[in-house]
Amino acid sequence: MASSSGSSYPVRYLALFGALVALIYGLVFLTGDKSPTPKLGIDLQGGTRVTLTARTPDGSAPSQDSLRQAQQIIETRVNGLGVSGSEVVIDGQNLVITVPGDDSSQARTLGQTARLYIRPVIQAAQPTAPGTPAPTDPAAPVDPAAPVDPAAPVDPAAPVDPAVPAPQNRPFPAQDPTEPAAPTDTAPTDTAPTDTAPTEQDAGSEPGAAPAESSPDETADAIAEAKARRQSEDPAVQQQAAATIVCSAPDPLQGNDDPALPLVACSTDGTSVYVLGPSIIDGQQIADASSQFDTQQSRNVVSLSFDTTGGDTWAQFTAANIGQQAAFTLDSKVVSAPVIQGATPSGSATQITGNFTADSARELANTLKYGSLPLSFAASEAETVSATLGLASLEAGLIAGAVGLVLVLLYCLLYYRMLGILTALSLVLSLAAIYGILVLLGRWIDFTLDLAGIAGLIIGIGMTADSFVVFFERIKDEIREGRSFRSAVPRGWARARRTILSGNAVSFIAAAVLYVLAVGQVRGFAFTLGLSTLLDIVIVVLVTWPLVNLASRSEFWSRPSVNGLGAVQEIARARKRAAAAKTAAVAGADKEA
Repeated sequence: MASSSGSSYPVRYLALFGALVALIYGLVFLTGDKSPTPKLGIDLQGGTRVTLTARTPDGSAPSQDSLRQAQQIIETRVNGLGVSGSEVVIDGQNLVITVPGDDSSQARTLGQTARLYIRPVIQAAQPTAPGTPAPTDPAAPVDPAAPVDPAAPVDPAAPVDPAVPAPQNRPFPAQDPTEPAAPTDTAPTDTAPTDTAPTEQDAGSEPGAAPAESSPDETADAIAEAKARRQSEDPAVQQQAAATIVCSAPDPLQGNDDPALPLVACSTDGTSVYVLGPSIIDGQQIADASSQFDTQQSRNVVSLSFDTTGGDTWAQFTAANIGQQAAFTLDSKVVSAPVIQGATPSGSATQITGNFTADSARELANTLKYGSLPLSFAASEAETVSATLGLASLEAGLIAGAVGLVLVLLYCLLYYRMLGILTALSLVLSLAAIYGILVLLGRWIDFTLDLAGIAGLIIGIGMTADSFVVFFERIKDEIREGRSFRSAVPRGWARARRTILSGNAVSFIAAAVLYVLAVGQVRGFAFTLGLSTLLDIVIVVLVTWPLVNLASRSEFWSRPSVNGLGAVQEIARARKRAAAAKTAAVAGADKEA
């Protein structure tokens, strides 16, 4: 890049940058929601607030340490995929989550307790609608031929023969392509259940209704009653609970089930009821979780990897229970109950399947990856909060940035003449690229732009202007040494490039350190500063340097009255005259001697 003998190199760089911008805006307008606007933060557009009330099984007040730990875990979930601009604060014995926009589903999902267990399926059936007779005699015992005794500890290597096999998902871990696909469970619901009713048999509860206040004692009583029915080791009590459970009612047992006992649980979409054995694997044994798209099955899945103990247990269980179901329960609900078709080797990844969207799969993986909360929470109704600063502040910030940009351009035009036009063109192209990238980041990692982020962008654009100044001054240095504009450009670029890269490297390191150590809006500032710093290098290399190189080959741009280098060239000529005079004087002195 330092030397370019032909004009093809600058044109190639400009063409590469044009292709990158075309790709960015192609993704903006042809993928996703196709909205060409970035997401704004809480301070600019407001958001949705959900209050999470901690629930303890004994009704006691949660400790501040538990609340702080829950706050840290939720903040980690919030920033697990980037800077989302969400806020998580402790308010007394509650956690208050505020997310940008009017969609409360993200805040509710963040408040999932995320207690994941893998349990063997003893029986699966359709739930009973409220007010209708149960299809099963509540007093009928479990089929005595079933080898799983819910009262006994579960041996992972012991086979589990469910009394009523009812696959709710695709065969696991792989499906025979010749067999038709089985219906799937839906993804976890967005709405976190609340404890408005003491039991799940309250058929009068309506989903989405405003929750009533419950005292800690009432909450503890509801949890204890739900445990007595749905976690009984008595098969008759299990059948009674399975026949009368109302999946649409709030679940007081959410996140409070005992993994050492059997469990009667609903699927997340409320279409199935399961009688499950004690847990064989705890979610704490998850080493990593990620979402991905299974191209063979054309569905989104969540991939889990266990630690050594969990991997060994899962390998033994799958080997001993081929053809049977295993239920993945999250916060006392069945997310997926796949049929085991083959043994999973120890250390291999395991998939949770269902009717996941890309967003719901990513949210579940993020929730499981960053850990379970030390408390279970009941979520209140979402409420809309107004912008803390508002559009007036956004307009003021944009005006301030525009004024600063105009002043920079005026300075460049006055000092560098027509070269200032190249500076203006480079800055405009930089702004266009940054805008498209911000729109895509809002879709891909929920990045939200707030005033702190705008400040980072303005500072980054100012650094881009600094890079132009460094380049132009190196060109002037070369001209002072007597070179022409055309020969000074590649030499000046070779000298300026090192300075530009060094300065940007220092700025990027500072932004990266600030992003790691800071929280809240300061991270947004650091993120946009680092982004604009990287883009500065791209603009200078692919736009500014090629444009100046092409200008140096033009007869018009080489005129001193156009490029503003006349004064520097005059200095170079004066130096030549002085050097010539000095040489002549020395030669004359030698002759006289």
